[in-house]
Amino acid sequence: MKNVTIKTIAELTNLSLTTVSRVLNGTAEKYRISKSTQEMVLKAAGNLDYTPNQAAVNLRLKRSFSIGLVIPSLANPFFANVASIVSKSLREKGFSVILVECDEKVEVEVEAIGLLRSHNIEGVILIPSTKESNHLKILLNQNIPVVCIDRYYEDIAVSYVATDHYIGAFNITELLIKAGHKEIACLQGCENVISNNLRVKGYKDAMHKYNLKNTQVWGNSFTTENGYIETKLLLQRSQKVSAIFALSDTILLGALKAIEEEALRIPEDLSVVTSDNSPYLDFLSTPITSVSQPVNDISNIAIKLLMDKIDAKQKGEQVELEKVLLKPSLINRNSVITLH
Repeated sequence: MKNVTIKTIAELTNLSLTTVSRVLNGTAEKYRISKSTQEMVLKAAGNLDYTPNQAAVNLRLKRSFSIGLVIPSLANPFFANVASIVSKSLREKGFSVILVECDEKVEVEVEAIGLLRSHNIEGVILIPSTKESNHLKILLNQNIPVVCIDRYYEDIAVSYVATDHYIGAFNITELLIKAGHKEIACLQGCENVISNNLRVKGYKDAMHKYNLKNTQVWGNSFTTENGYIETKLLLQRSQKVSAIFALSDTILLGALKAIEEEALRIPEDLSVVTSDNSPYLDFLSTPITSVSQPVNDISNIAIKLLMDKIDAKQKGEQVELEKVLLKPSLINRNSVITLH
C-alpha cells in the first residue's frame, strides 16, 4: 500500500486522527488513551508498514535533528578519520550529518557556514580552515551550538577539543636532539591555523632549549605536493640537514617521495619524524616515528560536548565554555638514527 498516513490508520481502526496521532507520537499515556486502543493503533501501523513523515515530526518538535560537520580536507587521513567517527556516532544518536569539505579555503568555509544556517542545523562540529572567525560569530549569536576539533580559536568564546599540539611538537623535536641531531628542518602546513603555529612554536622552543639557533621552517600547506617540493629544495641546499620533522602525514608522503628520488635511506642518511600517526605509517618500507593524536577520544568528547549544548538549548539552560586539550604520545618506530 502506498502513501500510508495517520488518516489511513484512523479509517482502518475507526478512531479519530487525534487519537491515532497521540498514540504514534508517544503521548497516549498523557491523554489517558487505553492500552487496548494503543495496541490497535500500533498493530494497524505495523500491518500497513507505516513510516512517519520525518519532516512533519521535526516541524512539530521544532527540531531538524541535523548536524553540520565542516572539515578542511578528506584527503588528510586525520580529518577523514574524524569525519568517519563523528558521522557514525551522530547517526547512531538519530542525527543526520551534513558534511562539507572546504579544501582549506576560507571562502568555502564561510559559504559552508551560511549553507548550514539555511538548513536549520541544530549544531556544528568544525575543524577550521582559517583563523578568521566572523562567520562563526554569526552562528554563536544565533545560539547555534558549535564545537571545534583539532584547530580552534582564541579570540572568541567557542568550545573545542584538541591535542596539545605544542607539547607534541616539542617532545618529538627533543627526541631528535637527544639522538644527536642539530640540523633539523621543519616542514609546516597552513600558517593561518593554530595547530600549525603551535607545532612550529614547539619545534622552535625545543631547538632553543638546547641552544640550537639554526631553526629551519619551510612550506605553506598540509599537502603532499608541499612536502615534496620543500623536501626537494631542502635536499639541494648546500647546508645539509640530518633530520626532517613533517607537521602532518600528508606532508610526510611528499617528503618521502623526494627522499626516495634522491636515493637517500631512512634513517641511515636522513632521520624523519611526523605528526598525526596515520595507520599506514607502520606499513611503510621504513615505519616512521610520529606524534600520535587520540583521535577517538577527541571525536567522542567533541560529540558529548555538542550533545550537552543541544540538550541545554532545548531546556533553555546555559552550559559552560569547554576548552579540552588532550595529551599526545610519541610512537617510536625505525626512522630516527642516533648520531652519537
